[in-house]
Amino acid sequence: MAMLNWFEIPVDDMARARSFYEAIFAFEMHPMDMGELDMCVFPAEMPTGALIKGSMCAPSENGTMVYLNGGEDLSIVLGRVEAAGGSIVVPKTQVTEEIGYMAVFRDTEGNRVALHSPK
Repeated sequence: MAMLNWFEIPVDDMARARSFYEAIFAFEMHPMDMGELDMCVFPAEMPTGALIKGSMCAPSENGTMVYLNGGEDLSIVLGRVEAAGGSIVVPKTQVTEEIGYMAVFRDTEGNRVALHSPK
């Protein structure tokens, strides 16, 4: 059983956050009408997460950290972070040979988010 069903990354400025994530991952996100919540879904065969803006959502660098798929080599995505307005907190670092690599960045909203890749 997979432990992750859905994740939400809180944002203050949806247009800015959407632009950031679309730039670093080189894909298009999809707005979703959720009434009082402003939501943009990460593309996937089965959506697993979204950016979310609402009165009960506040960006934070101290909360739960989500590890996003950095593809085969997270260096590609990480290399786009600063140009898109984010900052690198932990550079690409090998966890173990079996687990692969990780890195941590701060997005345009102030959230601490991680990447993982095998290479």
